[in-house]
Order: sequence, then C-alpha cells, then structure tokens
Amino acid sequence: MPPPIELLESLCAVPTAPFAEHLVIDWIIRRMKQRKRVAVSRDDTGNIMLELPGISRGPRMVLVAHLDHPGFIAQEMEDKRTLRARFHGGVHAKYFKGSHVRFFDHDREVRGQIVGVDVDPAGKPVGATIKIGSIVPRGTVGMWDQGEPKIKAHKFHCRVCDDLAGAAAALAVLDKLLRASLPTPVAVLLTRAEEEGFIGAIAAAQNRQLLRATDLIISIECSAEQPYAQQGNGVILRTGDRTSIFNSAFTRFIQLRAEEIARKDPGFQWQRALMPGGTCEATVFDAWNYFAAAVCIPLANYHNMDTKTGKIAPEFVDLRDWNNLVTLLADVAPNACDFPGDHVDLRDKLAKRFDTYKSLL
Repeated sequence: MPPPIELLESLCAVPTAPFAEHLVIDWIIRRMKQRKRVAVSRDDTGNIMLELPGISRGPRMVLVAHLDHPGFIAQEMEDKRTLRARFHGGVHAKYFKGSHVRFFDHDREVRGQIVGVDVDPAGKPVGATIKIGSIVPRGTVGMWDQGEPKIKAHKFHCRVCDDLAGAAAALAVLDKLLRASLPTPVAVLLTRAEEEGFIGAIAAAQNRQLLRATDLIISIECSAEQPYAQQGNGVILRTGDRTSIFNSAFTRFIQLRAEEIARKDPGFQWQRALMPGGTCEATVFDAWNYFAAAVCIPLANYHNMDTKTGKIAPEFVDLRDWNNLVTLLADVAPNACDFPGDHVDLRDKLAKRFDTYKSLL
C-alpha cells in the first residue's frame, strides 16, 4: 500500500477535465480491486461511491471530492495542425491565447498552443482553437501543459490540485481505515463535472442512487488561498463559501474533533474560515437538506491562473496542510455515531451558564 504522498502524486498525474473524467475513474477502479473490503458502486451519471462497512448501518459519513479540473475536450481537426476543442471550467479568457496545452491520446501525448478563444455572451471561455503537433481524435482530454507533480520544499506543484488532491485525501482516509472495525459505514463519493456547476453533485443529491437521507456529508476542496487562511497554517474547517454557509451543528462537531486532535498532537494544525474564492459541493448538498459541512486546504494559482504574472501556471498546495487534512478526516469519518444531529450539547452548556447567573438579572 503506497504512502499517502505517493498516492497524491499518482492520482494528480492522471489527466482529467469536466465530462471527461474517464482516465481518473479507471485509475480509481483499478486501485479498488486491490481493496476487497471497499464496495464500489456508480450511479447513472458516472459518480462513484466507495464504501467501507460498519457494524451498524448508519448514520454514514460520506467524504465528497470531485474528479475534474478545468480542461479541454478535442472536437474536430480543422486541418492537420489545427484543433478545435471545447473548454469547461472557470478560467479567465485573458489567460488563453498563447498558452500551451497537452492532449492525452492513450499512451501518446500531443502538445499544442492556443491561437484563439471562444467565449459565451457572458465572456466565459467555452472553446479554443489550437495549433497542435499532430492529429488528435475527437473526445481526447486536454489540460494546461504545466507538468506532472513536483515537490519543492513543502509545496506540491502540479497541473491539477483542485480537486484531485482532495480526492487523494479521501482515498488516503479509506486506506487508513481499511482494517478498522468501524461503528458505522464510511464512504467516499467522487463526483463529475463540478467545474461546470456541480453537475455530478446535483445528480447525486437528486437521484439518491448512491446517497441516503441520513448521510453526513463533508465536502473536500482545494480553495483559493485567502489573506486570513494561508498555506502552511493547516487544514481549514470551511464554515461557508461564496454562496452559502453550512450546517452549524455539524461544523461544530468537526471543530470539536479538530480541537481534540490538536490537544493530543502538537504537530496538528487547523484553521476555521469562510472561504469565498468559489462555491463548493457542500452548498449543493445543503440545498437538498443533507447535513453538510466542508473542509479544504489553501490553493495557490487557483485554476492555474497566476495573478502575479497574468499567465497559466501549475497549481500548488502545502503538503503539511494536506497531511493535516487526511489526519482530520481519518478522525472524523469513523465517528458519525457521535454526532447528535443538533446543538443539544451546546444548548445544555449555555443553559447551565444561564442558571449560574440568572439570579443577578
């Protein structure tokens, strides 16, 4: 069984794009064949559920990460050296022209350079014209040509961290719990097409082919670094995103677990913050009335956009933050049965305080 960093490196090296996650899915399915305790299931839209059994059926902790990253899908060759490709994901149009891309056709990799960008009426890039080294078949996945994983000091650089680093953390948690006797099941839901507006997560929330109404859901993300939530300061308990805030009782439950870990392990670092750099899948599950919370690690060069240079660049995260993410999730995931479902413990604490001082009113 590979150590977590090797897992992170291996998964983040796999090409992916919204609606074209098949290479990542194949990689995960192959990996799960070596882990017989993990039940693998898929819904009609291609989302994957990986589940470890528990002594009782529920409630079940479900860790959610998405398998895509902003990228390209080859459409047609205009001539032997000119490719038209769709683009999905949130990258500003100014980063396209002149940037290099790489397409992954089975064992063959083909480099190209963008010479034109198509935008929708709102200015969002939806396609590109690319001068390419050789013919690329329709449907081939393309990504920014920013290389495979590299580790420099504590930083993990790659063409994709968001959200394959989150998916790798979830898989690392399953490995940690593989031989444990779990009170309740622990599952990982891996979704598709998040970068085009949570399409896989919406499908999972609506169709309930993989989820149960009683599931406790934790969204895992790499979220754009904020001045008050910086790399190297630990995993972030994400209280909300650009769109919504998450279940307060469930968030507090995770906070109490983090505080307990920190008391026992001085090396464990964590933060608590609202991360407005984007919207995450916890917003989707909260909207469908699941107990939803979120964790993330700070991400630099969000969606490969280096705002300092104005050019495409590798994303990067801090490995210490990623390790703390795995530590927190491995602690929280087996303990769904300890979550009361409301603020009863906090209410009791507040009521006792009131009883102490009410005579002074």
